[in-house]
Amino acid sequence: MATEIETTDLSRIGAPRTAAFFRVEGTLLNRGALAASAYLAANGQGFRERFLRLGGIALAAPVFGILGQNDRTMANRVAYLALRNMSEDRVSVLGREYFDDVLKGKLLASGLDLLKRMKQEGHMTVLLSEGIEEVVGPLRDELSDVDHFVCNRLEFRDGDCTGRLLDPIIGGHETRRWVTRFAEEHNIDLGRSVAYAAHGPDLLLLAAVGSPCAVNPDFTLRRAAEEAEWPVMEYRV
Repeated sequence: MATEIETTDLSRIGAPRTAAFFRVEGTLLNRGALAASAYLAANGQGFRERFLRLGGIALAAPVFGILGQNDRTMANRVAYLALRNMSEDRVSVLGREYFDDVLKGKLLASGLDLLKRMKQEGHMTVLLSEGIEEVVGPLRDELSDVDHFVCNRLEFRDGDCTGRLLDPIIGGHETRRWVTRFAEEHNIDLGRSVAYAAHGPDLLLLAAVGSPCAVNPDFTLRRAAEEAEWPVMEYRV
């Protein structure tokens, strides 16, 4: 399964609970998975390694842009291929460095306020990130209003990255299936739950709950939200 980090077991026997689902990229963070992959690739241990990895990212960028309009599953797979054969220790060190030097400064204050409000209203707060554990995992320690944090995982063999993401992949259509299973396991009433997301591939996630909201939406999601008469929220800075 995708990596899930919890502080407490909030499942209850009895009346169903409600949850607030946040797709991290676009609602809480103003930075996506491809940028993180590029950072790791640019910090390979030698010039030749950096050159080859960045070349892979350059080739992946247009593919990511095209595939990511509908389902980011394949796009996210492509984004991390450039990390193939990078050591697990190196990925871990660079991932933490990227979080400290880049991601912490990209947190959206309005998104954090929204997260806090959802927690205060009694929702189980669930964050879903297409980033890899080594990069976005530290975010969990920075936030006090999160009950569940789920992100993607790289596959490692013999201490080296294969460039593959383990299933299920957060950020694509699989996200809705994950949310459905999660709701069943934690006695969540999706019809009374809320979700916030920013990208077209998150349509199925938003459609899974009774109160969806498009946040800082891209063109695809904005158009769909208007057609479905979903609320749209803007807070890019």
